Amino acid sequence: MIRKTINSERIPIKLWIDEVEEGALKQAKNLANLPFAFRHIAIMPDCHEGYGMPIGGVLATNGVVIPNAVGVDIGCGMCAIKTSLPDVGTDVLKEVLGRVKQTIPLGFSHYKKPQDPNLMPSGYDVDKMPVTSREYHSALFQVGTLGGGNHFIEFQKGSDGHIWIMIHSGSRNIGKQVADHYNKLAGHLNERWGSPQTKTMQLAYLPIDSEQGQVYLMEMNYCIDFALANRKLMTTLVCEIFNEATRCDFIDFEGNNIINIAHNYAVKENHFGKDVFVHRKGATRAGKGQLGIIPGSQGTHSYIVRGKGNSESFESCSHGAGRLMGRKEAIRRLDLKTEVKKLEDKGILHSLHSPADLEEAASAYKDIIMVMQNQQDLVDILVELEPLAVVKG
Repeated sequence: MIRKTINSERIPIKLWIDEVEEGALKQAKNLANLPFAFRHIAIMPDCHEGYGMPIGGVLATNGVVIPNAVGVDIGCGMCAIKTSLPDVGTDVLKEVLGRVKQTIPLGFSHYKKPQDPNLMPSGYDVDKMPVTSREYHSALFQVGTLGGGNHFIEFQKGSDGHIWIMIHSGSRNIGKQVADHYNKLAGHLNERWGSPQTKTMQLAYLPIDSEQGQVYLMEMNYCIDFALANRKLMTTLVCEIFNEATRCDFIDFEGNNIINIAHNYAVKENHFGKDVFVHRKGATRAGKGQLGIIPGSQGTHSYIVRGKGNSESFESCSHGAGRLMGRKEAIRRLDLKTEVKKLEDKGILHSLHSPADLEEAASAYKDIIMVMQNQQDLVDILVELEPLAVVKG
């Protein structure tokens, strides 16, 4: 439910969270004062400070796209697949985790050989996209790799009595290169047009009908498709490994053999009777009847959900739990033994092995149960997923 509405800026800010950190609130106010921001700003219950735009923010614009309101990991998102298994033993999971780590490059690692070009997005004229064409060869070594940070491969026990597999990853380096290039370009153009404040706020924009805006949208959409190709290849590899260890089948869920949803992108949609560009940065679409995925943090529950199509959130919901602490703060404040014990007491095969891993400890994130309670008007929970084992980059 909307917990608070702020009416002090050019357009309202509607929040599905009780308390917002100062930096994130300032960013939300910056969004609300943009001359092309439409109707209101929606802040999801996992909100925290980002670059330019808060993570967990939803911004609709008239006639412009903002590269930094999409972010550097363009198309980052989730895939989930349901298995026929009602349960799986710890020894089997340990075997599977070991093989996954041997098969899929993690963190900054890439494949030593380029992958099949047929895995890459199709239907694009790469020669017309300067960053994509420059990064294409490198991306062939990165498709099907996990990356680092909060990206993960997790095995879960569903409230529906089935084991699930969930993967969270993005567009790797190609997404960052596209984002950085067009954010810098937008900043230079905004200064030339007499709009230097947008660059200062890290919210430099490109007109949709400009050549630069059109090329950015092409490259952004390529990165969204690349991120999906990345997740699909990992899903295929993980399912093969899991099937060899368990002889399980994979079951369609409501007609979908795989559920996919992205949470960093901009797209043209119609809201309140007007065509606008909706920027979701750390937020996912929750259209009426639409399947979605909301992961918790390492060691906490995740959810398969159905969107309610709430117009006030621009038909959006949270993308996860949301950070409670910055990465450096988590490493500084949290205790490794305490965090490991929390996971091991639950019997979870985890990825907390050193103090550096504390940036991804559950205590570094908001309470996912509270996050879900705050968005009961945005989604219905279909399946609650309990973590069993996780691989992180």
